[in-house]
Amino acid sequence: MSKAAMLTMGIGFAGQALFFMRFFVQWIHTERRKESVIPEAFWYFSIIGGLFLLVYAVIKQDPVFIVGQSTGTVIYLRNLYFIRKNKRKDVIDALES
Repeated sequence: MSKAAMLTMGIGFAGQALFFMRFFVQWIHTERRKESVIPEAFWYFSIIGGLFLLVYAVIKQDPVFIVGQSTGTVIYLRNLYFIRKNKRKDVIDALES
């Protein structure tokens, strides 16, 4: 196997590992709280893992995978935007109280 192929495979496996970590983090948080919880780290792992997988898909020239990972990453970023927006609102509301 060539070095380029090994690097490509490494990127793909790293993306899969990071993408898996989001489920692991979500599961641990849910078990601790005894309710379904999606922690902020879930979205960070989603973005980083999704970007790694997007790079892998581009290298492999897989249009289905490229579309799936690029649209997913936009959604993950949007979720983080709302989380941060709500945190700022909570801080402002606390200061005004």
